[in-house]
Amino acid sequence: QVQVAESGGGLVQAGGSLRISCTASGRTFSDYDIGWFRQAPGKGREFVATIRRSGSTYYTDAVKGRFTVSKDNAKNSVYLQMDSLKPEDTAIYYCNPLRGVIGGGRGVPGDYWGQGTQVTVSS
Repeated sequence: QVQVAESGGGLVQAGGSLRISCTASGRTFSDYDIGWFRQAPGKGREFVATIRRSGSTYYTDAVKGRFTVSKDNAKNSVYLQMDSLKPEDTAIYYCNPLRGVIGGGRGVPGDYWGQGTQVTVSS
């Protein structure tokens, strides 16, 4: 079993940047492909990005070119650098050790979720 904890969210103006983090305990992240997901108010949870055990990455079209996912195996942590933020990026962001990937990299979520971290982008 693995526990995950997200942090680093906050309020930022449109066009700004934010880096959020996810730290694991119980097992090491290097055992998993890791996904980032988000849930906006009144909407379902949606996929954002994947970083695989190999280090390869995959992004949903809405964030491609603006967001960068990375990891530090020594710190058992995964990061999401978010640049050129837009009000529509406002959501609670979650990381997740994936059950699998489809379509070249889109993450299929596993069972372990953290509490998420709130990102709010003002216009």
